Amino acid sequence: MKKTVVVVHTGPVTIQPLKDQFKNLLPDVRMINIMDDSLLNDVMSAGHLTKDVTQRIYSYMKDAEDMKADMILNACSSVGEATDVVKNMVNVPIIKIDEAMADQASEIGSKIGVLATVKTTLEPTVRLVKKKALEKNKEITVIERIAEGAFQALLDGNGEKHDQILKDTIYDLMEQVDVVVLAQVSMARLVPSLGETKVPVLSSPKSGVETLKKALEQLNS
Repeated sequence: MKKTVVVVHTGPVTIQPLKDQFKNLLPDVRMINIMDDSLLNDVMSAGHLTKDVTQRIYSYMKDAEDMKADMILNACSSVGEATDVVKNMVNVPIIKIDEAMADQASEIGSKIGVLATVKTTLEPTVRLVKKKALEKNKEITVIERIAEGAFQALLDGNGEKHDQILKDTIYDLMEQVDVVVLAQVSMARLVPSLGETKVPVLSSPKSGVETLKKALEQLNS
């Protein structure tokens, strides 16, 4: 019987990258997308995850359960910690898109650079990387970086400027760390254009969906 995965998005930019990964890795899985762009806007306005946003995340996860989902994929790092709160409140396993990436980063090196265009995504990603290192009893140093001006360029409709700011920031960060973590799904499309890099540059769509695939296979075993 065909498996169903409900993906919860906080904006349109994560939908296509994840559709592409599903097409490559999970072609026989039914993918249902739930998108509410007010979630990320509210987190950014407050500067942190709020009770109201967590409640709404729960309602979407509950909707996914009602849709008979076999798995739920949370597509946004900014609300990843809401997933931690609600995961025991629904009877469907929940995968976080960035968990595998954070785990991989903590294995690769002790100096980890985390890059985002917005603070509300940067901070939870940093906490997740530190949590993964702690689970391994590994001491790490995290260098946090906001790609200044990139998000505004995107809002202004200047995707080229956004991408160039990100690339420049990635190259600069590489000089200081063992591995670079791209905190937002939307950044993943830049990785192929970086060419051969001095240190690994990790993004979440592929590793997140690979984790989802393994979890779905375990359901069958």
